[in-house]
Amino acid sequence: MVPRTVSPNSFSGRLDDPAGNAGYDAPPPRKGFFTDTSVCIGCKACEVACKEWNMVPEDGIDLLGMSYDNTGGLGADSWRAVAFVEQSRPVGNVTGPFAGAATGGTSEALQQETVAAGLDVFEEASRLGTGLPEGRPVADLAAAATGAPGAQGDGCGCGAGGGGCGSAPPAPAGTATAPERSGQFLGMPGMLAPAPLPDREGRQDVRWLMMSNVCKHCTHAGCLDVCPTGALFRTEFGTVVVQQDVCNGCGYCVSACPYGVIDKREGDGRAWKCTLCYDRLGADETPACAKACPTESIQYGDLDELRERAEARRRQLHDVGVTEARLYGEDPDDGVGGDGAFFLLLDDPEVYGLPPDPVVPTRDLPSMYRHMAVAAGAMVLGALVSGLGRRS
Repeated sequence: MVPRTVSPNSFSGRLDDPAGNAGYDAPPPRKGFFTDTSVCIGCKACEVACKEWNMVPEDGIDLLGMSYDNTGGLGADSWRAVAFVEQSRPVGNVTGPFAGAATGGTSEALQQETVAAGLDVFEEASRLGTGLPEGRPVADLAAAATGAPGAQGDGCGCGAGGGGCGSAPPAPAGTATAPERSGQFLGMPGMLAPAPLPDREGRQDVRWLMMSNVCKHCTHAGCLDVCPTGALFRTEFGTVVVQQDVCNGCGYCVSACPYGVIDKREGDGRAWKCTLCYDRLGADETPACAKACPTESIQYGDLDELRERAEARRRQLHDVGVTEARLYGEDPDDGVGGDGAFFLLLDDPEVYGLPPDPVVPTRDLPSMYRHMAVAAGAMVLGALVSGLGRRS
């Protein structure tokens, strides 16, 4: 056995060698994921690769009416889930990261005007920036067709008139005439590219935040701690895996996960979650999701090296002005002892649907047992005192 650092309380606190703590003799370096959300493009290649390699069943191909997400979250049939967070700021709110943006009508209002005008958004968007004689921003066309204030008619929305910013000349009269039909805004995702396309006021107040979510493979995994059958186990790579042939479907692990990751499969009853491609790790192969990621947003490797790489990336973003960049789940002293899959985020964790301060439920077990022992001792002492009082 090689020397190892083990926390006095294996239910919580810092634990540098979870595989060694689980009984492995000289385990390999702990493996994990670092997901850099600043370069995620939302392509969902990771979701597809995960399903194909692990034969995870289809979980519904439906637009949820919440941005462009059709997965919704992690579950028994979704071991990877790409979150699409469409952020906008109301009029006058220009706090970071939109501090340099001009104020004006909201992007939601622009979408409603565009639909009401009956414009073919894709046709109009294809002409933006081309310099064609009839090229005008969709915002101007929508405003002109609906009579909304702010129509500039100068092709760029800057109000300079006559193409003062180098834009195309005004479109001929009648270009923005709305067809004889009306539309109703149904609250679906916007039809315009969020950040790159300014509205008619010149404001760029919308951005997409994308993140490929996955099981965190916690250092102190609540799901593993509460499993009564041993179906969940710690691998030699420090990851947490479910053995479906041992799982009895009790569901204790579902309620014990502070991230809401693990779930029971409908019609099956057993618990399923990401295995970090345990079979591929054994063959010294990269997990399927990281292998398929075209931007290297999902990075796989030794956890210590990934943490160093993540901190360097955070500093790099801060140096170029992206001061809202922060790491999530990398701290070995947090409520779960640090995650085996951690993230670089561009906003608060809650924006991405992540808990701000996750804590393993078993952290308070020692204190609970001590209080139970004290209570039991007090009951026994009370019974003895009562019995002696009766005798006297």
